[in-house]
This record gives sequence, C-alpha cells and structure tokens, in this order.
Amino acid sequence: MTTITNRFVAAERALRTAAPHHLLDAVRRVLTDQYAADSVELFLADYGLTVLQPVSVLPQTLQPVSVHNSPAGRAFGAQEPYVEIPSGDHVRAHLPVTVRGDRLGVLTVTLPSAEHAEGCLGELAEIAEVLGHEVVVAERDTDLYLQARRRDRLTLAAEMQWQMLPGRSCTRPEYELGAQLEPAYAIFGDNFDWSASADRLSLYVTNGMGEGIEASLLTNLAINALRNARRAGLSIDDQAALADQAVYAHYRGRCYLSVLMLDFDLATGRARAVDAGSPQMLRLRRGAVERVPFDAQLPLGMFEETDYVIQEFLVEPGDRLVFVSDGVYDVASPGGEAYGDAALARAIQSTRLLPAAEVPRAILRELTGHRGGSTPDDDALVVCLDWRGR
Repeated sequence: MTTITNRFVAAERALRTAAPHHLLDAVRRVLTDQYAADSVELFLADYGLTVLQPVSVLPQTLQPVSVHNSPAGRAFGAQEPYVEIPSGDHVRAHLPVTVRGDRLGVLTVTLPSAEHAEGCLGELAEIAEVLGHEVVVAERDTDLYLQARRRDRLTLAAEMQWQMLPGRSCTRPEYELGAQLEPAYAIFGDNFDWSASADRLSLYVTNGMGEGIEASLLTNLAINALRNARRAGLSIDDQAALADQAVYAHYRGRCYLSVLMLDFDLATGRARAVDAGSPQMLRLRRGAVERVPFDAQLPLGMFEETDYVIQEFLVEPGDRLVFVSDGVYDVASPGGEAYGDAALARAIQSTRLLPAAEVPRAILRELTGHRGGSTPDDDALVVCLDWRGR
C-alpha cells in the first residue's frame, strides 16, 4: 500500500510542478519510471467532437483517432477505462481525461501485460483525472492544448465564441449538462453559459443575430453583461434588464440578442425562466416529449429599458430538458420541410439512452441528415440537461 501511495504521490507531484507545456513529458516520465509504461500519449477531443487529436510537437505528430469507432473513443464515450489487447504481449489502457464532468480527452498508456494493467488501472485512471485538472490550469499560460484540439482552422468569430464557453459538459449529483455548437469551426453567434453555487444552477441559452465577427461581438457583449449582473447577485429578470440596457446603449436597437435564461433551485427543482427571444425548450418526462412554452418577451437590446417578467415551472427527477436555437428547429430539408417539433421529438426519443454529454452531438448529426449534407445557413446549438434532484 505504501508503494502504491508513494508512486501516485510522485505522479501527482510531477504534474503539479511541470511547466504548462511539459505536462505530457512529465506524465510520460513518471508512468515509465513508476508504472513500467512503454509509451504514453494524450489525445484531446476536437471542437466538432468527431476525433481525438494527439497532443504532440512536430514532427512526432500522431494521427487523430475517431471518437465513434476506436478503442480510445470507447473510453471517451463511456467515461470508463478501457483496456485494449492487441496482438503481442503488450496492452493499451485508454483512460478518460475529464474534469468535473467536462470531457477533455483520453490518456493512452501502453503496458507490459494485461495482469500488470489490471493491477494499476485504478491508479492510472486517477492520474488521468489529475492530468485533466492540470491541462485546464495550464491553458491559462500556453496555447499547446487549445491548438491540439483543432482539426481545422477556427474562424476568428468561432475563436471568440469557444473562449467564452464554460465547458461542453458538467456533472453534479443533482444534474448532468452537455452542449455543442455547429458548425464547430465557423460558429459566430449562438452561445451557452452556466454557473452553479451550492444551491442554484444558472443556465443561459443564446441565439445570436447576424454573421461573422459582428455576431460574435454582440454575443460577447451580452454574455458578459449577464455575467456581470449575475455575479452582482441579481435575479434573472434584473440580469436581463441590465444586459438589455448594455446592448441597447451600444447598438441603439440596430442589433439585439435572443436568450432563454433559467435559474434552478437544486434542492426543490423549482425553476425560474426569462424567455427573451427564440431558443426553445423540450422536455422528456416519463417517455413523452413535449415543448415547454414560455411567454415570449423582447430580445435583449431591441428597445430601451425593457422590463422582464419571471415565469416559474418545476423539474422532476428523471426529467431531460433539451434546448435548441433556431438553427436547429428552422432548418429545412432539401424538399423545404422544416425540422420542427416532430423531428426534434423523434431525435430526443432516439437518444434517450445516451448520457447528457453525448445527446447534443447526436441530435446535431441527425440534423445534418435532415438538411441533406448541405452547408448550414445558420448556427445550431443544442444543450441537454438531465435532472436528478436531491
């Protein structure tokens, strides 16, 4: 037991003291020395959640691996270690790299034998978790891990949008959250934001107006105004009013932003909502899908000094809430048929067994099929909230 504790502590210390851009080198050294690893590779999920990109420096760049049909992708999707036994004596352990439910990627470790892997798999999984925390901290000081996530070049507008996001998934005892934006490398206006305290969860789903940099600047202004008001301790109706004033003061009604704002009581499931525009919410409860309507109020920044009114509803343990922007429910098929509530309900039903973190990407794949593979005309945003309650 002392040996196990000492080598885990050595691994943790090596990661915590490594330079931000040397985390992979540090974990390689300690896993080679303490766990007899033959090779160690770190893969991070790309922005589109289609491949796991290797973290490496040219010319040692490895090939990306699929999220959907690879051993590493299996560990990423299931969020459980997966031991691959290829031909020969060695085995590969694929370990999820996840921080508080936010799925970053996979650590792949080649070990001498299946017996050896079995004896240290739990420790390696914990080291992968520590590595995830260190990657998040290191991103403040290096671009290495952000660059590794790119399968293609991001547009400037997309760069601005991704930098504003809190993560793509989050897990707490009371709930699970997952979200995804498309087109991942050219998004410009849609956005989501969440924040939790001991007792409450705040969630914003934003449908941006316009295109390119102008859309991203508008969303950036509105989201930061909402955060500023939220961090001042204001209720969501006052948050909306202050953000409305900030957007109107800058654009004078020429540009405005639609947002659905929600505030959940973690103890009771009582929720408050302000619907300032077009994002939609659908609820899966006891096998049935229905759209939850709210009284639509004016988007942020359309007119000066708009007052917003809170509406209330109740979420129950087992509920799944799915939020979509108009880039989802207004998308037309090649024959001109809008995606709409019926198709969304079918997509929510067909993904009901998936965890919340995987639902948005699965729905967006179905949306691509409905669109017929053509280039999207608008951003598409899906957020999934699974409510467990206390």
